[in-house]
Amino acid sequence: MTTTPNAPASPDDEMPDEAQPVETPSKKLGASYYKLFTGTVVSNMGDGIGTIAYPWLASAVTRNPILVAFVAVAQRLPWLLFTLPAGVITDRVDRRKAMISMDVMRGALTLLVAFAVLGEQDALPAPDELEMVTGTNTGLYLTVVAATLLLGMAEVLRDNANQTIMPNIVRADQLEKANGRVWSVEGIMNLFVGPPLGSLMLLVAFSLPFFVDAATFFVAAALVFLIPGSFRAEREPDEQPQSFRQELSEGVRWLMGHSLLRPMAIILGLMNGASMIAGSVMVLYAQDVLGIGPFLFTVMFFGMAVGGFVGGNIASIISKRLGSGTCLALTLVGTAVVSTIVFFLPYWPVVMVGMGLVALLGILWNVITVSLRQTIIPPRLLGRVNSVYRFFAWGMIPIGAAVGGVLVWALEPSVGREWALRSTWLAEAAVYLVLYLFGRRKLTTEKLEAARQAALT
Repeated sequence: MTTTPNAPASPDDEMPDEAQPVETPSKKLGASYYKLFTGTVVSNMGDGIGTIAYPWLASAVTRNPILVAFVAVAQRLPWLLFTLPAGVITDRVDRRKAMISMDVMRGALTLLVAFAVLGEQDALPAPDELEMVTGTNTGLYLTVVAATLLLGMAEVLRDNANQTIMPNIVRADQLEKANGRVWSVEGIMNLFVGPPLGSLMLLVAFSLPFFVDAATFFVAAALVFLIPGSFRAEREPDEQPQSFRQELSEGVRWLMGHSLLRPMAIILGLMNGASMIAGSVMVLYAQDVLGIGPFLFTVMFFGMAVGGFVGGNIASIISKRLGSGTCLALTLVGTAVVSTIVFFLPYWPVVMVGMGLVALLGILWNVITVSLRQTIIPPRLLGRVNSVYRFFAWGMIPIGAAVGGVLVWALEPSVGREWALRSTWLAEAAVYLVLYLFGRRKLTTEKLEAARQAALT
């Protein structure tokens, strides 16, 4: 970084060794962190509203499972197409300014969706009368797909900048604590506060949640704007300028040559892809298998909110107590077990508890692995290597979403709609079980701690 709020004093300012005072590092995370944290609170409340509004809107304009799943594909496709270039951009620009620009862009795009929905509001069915939909509102559907695709591209750059800025806001020994709090509040806003608000707004007007979602992006941009300092990647004094392709290749080579992060990225990608097999058609599963409307759909997601909150606050403690490698293995096998239970017991309270457990395990995985990446990746490469990692980790999401829609479409004629939708959970469980058998040997506590210590020495 060229300047950072928490930059240490220069060597010229140091006192002689015999006069050097003994300082105890502050436990406080600092004002800049809390501005970033508050921005996360606001924007994730909007995201929580969107988790209800977008799938319900998709199911209001079409009942085709492939078309519904394709909305999720469009939202996550940028993680496959744009992640690698976004990493180079992150290492070339001021990361704070990139976050601000992307939040403003997301706010503007969401406003366009809001006005498009407002224009079609009289033609849309009530949120609890979606079974009346018989065709596809092509114009509104294409608007939603195009907007989610562009929103996804903005999200890729914004999230990559967000993760790479964190090590310059808090100390290395505070990363797990800082990340844990962020993911905890993300879970609360995404799943506990946002969805109920989204459900209530849908009952008032189909367009209302989109207007509120847009406002949260603008507020988040303003809060990040208030963080002082310049947040550009450090460069070696004698480092020669490289082309876009050369910088990208450097990030790819670094990750592919790392014996720990390479399999971790691949495993996470397959995890995320597997989760989207069921996730991409979740709104249809809730309506056609569980038989619930937007209110109970929201209540069901409370399980994830509780699990995310608990996980964010105890992840670092569990990691220290059980060992980081054991926690990663527990995430894999635990998710396989939960998905199998949901396959056999399709009742919304069971799904709610299961989603809570999966959210807790997912937060545990994130706190351990993201904090590890922020520690061991060289600062000047953090944006690029992080983007390559997320290319594998998130690039599988649109593929998994497409698989979910196609699986339901292919099985429905022979087994019926209910069993076709339920089968997505069994497919998810099978993938997670295979990943557990592979990952238990690759991601051990000894290997994770050895990489951490090597980076800190």
